Amino acid sequence: MGGNDPHIHVQSMVVHGDAATRNVLASTFGLAGDLPSLVATGCGLRVPYAMTSPRPDRVTCLACREHARREHLRFSEEVERLSRMAGSTISPAQGKLAADKHRDLAQRFSDAEG
Repeated sequence: MGGNDPHIHVQSMVVHGDAATRNVLASTFGLAGDLPSLVATGCGLRVPYAMTSPRPDRVTCLACREHARREHLRFSEEVERLSRMAGSTISPAQGKLAADKHRDLAQRFSDAEG
């Protein structure tokens, strides 16, 4: 990356955001690790963390929006499947609720204008 990319991207692991993990650690243990300066994105670039967002209304990179859409759909199917397995710690109803949230996010990434 030459530093001239004006687009806002999503991290390649859009469903498993590092910032969310960092916030849980900070609130639980009072620990706050540093976020990486460069992150891998859904379109394959490495960009500054500040040039990424998990929010569909902020992402302007078309390839990243498509990546985020696919990842949220994949995750929704996985959550529903796992919630129906014997011994699951979440009920099928909870799994459906979480899956619906990710399907909604997938739709918003599909609808977002960049």
